[in-house]
Amino acid sequence: MPRTTPPRPVDVAALFPELAALRRTATRLHPRPGAPTARDSSVGGPMLWPADEPWPVCSLPHKRSSGYRYTEVLRTRQILEEARRRRPDPGPTDEEIAVMRGFKRGRHAPHLSDTDPVPMLAVAQLYRRDVPGLPDTGEGDLLQVFWCPFERHGETRHDLHVQLRRRRSEDVTTPSAEQPFPEVVGREELVPSPCVVHPEEVVEYPYLEVLSPSLQGRIEAWEGPEDEEGVQYISDLSTAPGWKVGGHIAWNLTGPARLACSECGAELTPLLTADHREWDPGTTSWIPEEDRRDLAVPGAGVPTGVSPGRGRLTVAVCPRDGNHPLGLVSQ
Repeated sequence: MPRTTPPRPVDVAALFPELAALRRTATRLHPRPGAPTARDSSVGGPMLWPADEPWPVCSLPHKRSSGYRYTEVLRTRQILEEARRRRPDPGPTDEEIAVMRGFKRGRHAPHLSDTDPVPMLAVAQLYRRDVPGLPDTGEGDLLQVFWCPFERHGETRHDLHVQLRRRRSEDVTTPSAEQPFPEVVGREELVPSPCVVHPEEVVEYPYLEVLSPSLQGRIEAWEGPEDEEGVQYISDLSTAPGWKVGGHIAWNLTGPARLACSECGAELTPLLTADHREWDPGTTSWIPEEDRRDLAVPGAGVPTGVSPGRGRLTVAVCPRDGNHPLGLVSQ
């Protein structure tokens, strides 16, 4: 089923013409639970991976012996999904509850040292045929995104480690039949549930604090007092919530920061945003028409099961050279 974002409540570029030059196209991915194959674009689905190519691993030094068993994370989600669909009495049975209570965080892989390679988690696979907003780097029609199952990287030691692979799908003549997975993950919310995607292009404008002070002031005056209900630039007119390719970054937690490529100094541009929620109480105007009938269904707005970093992670890349180091923005 396609997903259709409702038209924006107002044409903000008509009200503030300076915004017209700042507009960008974003592709909302609209991931929803499903059974994607390796030949599909997906979040958390199987990768089209050559059988003779090593799977990406994380060998950066950090603790990796404790956490949640990967297989138990998947089993818990399976139990809850089956329970949700059960009729006439939805909900897990006493036996199922007892099973899930037995799944606890612990030192489940004591044999792993701080530098043993651990398989990266398959996060997203996107074909350009499905997602026209993917930048054409000349390295193929397929983007594959992985992250380490532990948030123990970077200067803060609380960041994710992300790897990208770009390839020509037609070159994968003998795909791998199995996909490696880590024994243990640092958090259950780092494991994406398999989702099919329903790409849709929308128009975005910069986050409010990125704009010039004079334009910010005019927009805020137009919105009126914060305690009054009505259209809000940040919530309704600037950046779409949820998983997306391209567009603008929502700097709602930290405020704007310059993202400079560490190799050449160019301003990094958003490639992929992974979001815990497809919408929240402040962004209901972005809920697709097709999803409005299911708002009461538990988990309808959190289909992938992930919550990276603070809840939303944007992977930014160098526009001059896609092989330059990535930038990560957690909001």
